[in-house]
Amino acid sequence: MLRFMFVGDSMTIGSAGERTWRYRMWQHLRDTLGPEGVAVVGPRTALYDKAAGEPRSHDYADAPPDFPRNHLAGWGEGWQHLAPRIADALTRDPADILLISLGLIDLGFYTNAEQTARNVRAFVEAARSANPHIRMVLLPVIPNIRAESDAPFATEVARFNELLAKTAADLDTPRSPLLLVSPPPSYDIHVDTYDGTHPNASGELKLASAFAEALSQAWDIGGPCATLRACL
Repeated sequence: MLRFMFVGDSMTIGSAGERTWRYRMWQHLRDTLGPEGVAVVGPRTALYDKAAGEPRSHDYADAPPDFPRNHLAGWGEGWQHLAPRIADALTRDPADILLISLGLIDLGFYTNAEQTARNVRAFVEAARSANPHIRMVLLPVIPNIRAESDAPFATEVARFNELLAKTAADLDTPRSPLLLVSPPPSYDIHVDTYDGTHPNASGELKLASAFAEALSQAWDIGGPCATLRACL
């Protein structure tokens, strides 16, 4: 059995009434690896409740009872927030593969591209301290509404994505490989999000498909993303 942990910000935790791309990815892994071939682990289970301003909702839209809601994601949390938490999370809930979508919140509120890249390195080091064989799959910062309207921010995002690719190449090892996901080429913030940033149903499928395709092509895990009906 392969144990997966979803790590991310608001796009990964999701909010009340959503399915989340975590759910779509779990469906894919369950369908391709079999119910006994996959486990989803993590210290958190809630969605973000926008009305309360806290991650305390369990109102997943149409999610079946057997959907494992575990994750390590937080609304407003980025690399700098989760780097200090990942070792404890992996000690508490051992995982084989981390599926990571982080960076937008860091660049938007906390750190520049270079500082964010240093936090990526800190995260990788901390994860490996808990599991020297951990595998990590990294999604670059995807299109978002601020980058469309704020040219300096868009430049910072592009710079971070370059640094992320370099960091993944620098830190990749046979013992603990790092895999960079290709962003969904057809991802359109006017079609695939509900507010220019957070994915709607089609966006969830495209994000899950990007991870699915990377796992299948690089490590022969889970099969092609055709099972998600959203291959790009």
